[in-house]
Amino acid sequence: MENPILVERTRGNVVESFHRGSICMVNQQGEVAFSLGNINQISFTRSALKLFQSLPLVASGAAQHFGLSTEEIAVTCGSHNAEKEHVDAVLSILSKIGLEASNLKCGPQMPTGKAPRKALQASGEKPQDIHNNCSGKHAGFLALCQYYNWPTESYLHHDHPLQKLIKTTVAGMMALRDHELIEGEDGCSAPNYATSLYHQALGYKNLVCPPHQLDDNYAKACETIINACARNPLYIAGRNRFCTDLTKASQGLVIGKTGADGVFCMAFPKHKMGCAIKIDDGKMGPQYFAALAVVKAMGIRLEDDLSDYVSAALLNWNKHETGEEKCSEWLYDKLQAIAL
Repeated sequence: MENPILVERTRGNVVESFHRGSICMVNQQGEVAFSLGNINQISFTRSALKLFQSLPLVASGAAQHFGLSTEEIAVTCGSHNAEKEHVDAVLSILSKIGLEASNLKCGPQMPTGKAPRKALQASGEKPQDIHNNCSGKHAGFLALCQYYNWPTESYLHHDHPLQKLIKTTVAGMMALRDHELIEGEDGCSAPNYATSLYHQALGYKNLVCPPHQLDDNYAKACETIINACARNPLYIAGRNRFCTDLTKASQGLVIGKTGADGVFCMAFPKHKMGCAIKIDDGKMGPQYFAALAVVKAMGIRLEDDLSDYVSAALLNWNKHETGEEKCSEWLYDKLQAIAL
């Protein structure tokens, strides 16, 4: 059975194209509170994994040992725009741990943000690893290596003690065993894991409502990471980015994290719930429309209406409005069931 249509693109009054997907919400008890589509479908977590990948950095005591600020902890969880604040935070982490930008192995990437991208192009300089949206995560990886005196040259290898620890951490947070995680390589060359949508939502619930069996250091690390992201939304994405805009507008009641290929996950600290969304065709953007619809259906008050993610006008080359992108009416009808 096909997953339902979550988001539509119209031309005139005709639905010209659409995006199918699935949504899973998990409550404090780890039960499915709401779902649409196949929540057992396996998909990679992509950058939505970053909050879990940063947990060992905090739980081990390494973040405290090196005196990492809450902004720096947040940037290790982020997919940043390579704005000045982001680059400075990553360089600060590297300085504190005695390494340099040349130690990063995430790969050169043109800045995600429009302004820093234009600035870099105007300077005539080539993009470097520090501009990669994952450089904060990699700086966090290197910090943990320095703390434990692990080799830094091979820190991305799946057999490296760092990646073994992260894999065990991810599995534990998602109530799985290590061998149940399906491993692949992410865009930044770090190991990434595929699980069911349910287990991704459960993992995000566990970030704000850790299970009783979770080690105390990891439970405290969850709180530290969630608070760092809530207080420093600019560092988890950047200006004009949905992750930052949603977390800021909700005043930390929603911690949202995007992932490539149509992934979006949310943690709800007050409600002690988690949510995972996957757009089947991997298009980036539709998951934000669906995520905002979920948040509004929950009755969470937003300081900004984020109207650009409710409905976006589609323009042709003459700037004529030809249609719009928005959630399907069917989705809005179904979401009435989750009002809290």
